[in-house]
Amino acid sequence: MKYRIDMNKQANNPLHGVKLVDILEYLVSEYSWEELGTRINIQCFKNDPSVKSSLKFLRRTPWAREKVEKLYLKSIKR
Repeated sequence: MKYRIDMNKQANNPLHGVKLVDILEYLVSEYSWEELGTRINIQCFKNDPSVKSSLKFLRRTPWAREKVEKLYLKSIKR
């Protein structure tokens, strides 16, 4: 029964099943690194950006990851 409740919670999560790497690659293709650095003020988007270094930073920095996820959700709703 508990398993069913957990499944229902995830059904309402728009990020469920979406990998961080996919989110980042989508945002880079949609906005470019330069625009991402303007929209979200973090150094990994501004100084010699790469997917690998950005993923490393975002995985260990919850506030930055939250901003990236919010921008992703906002951009896919357009």
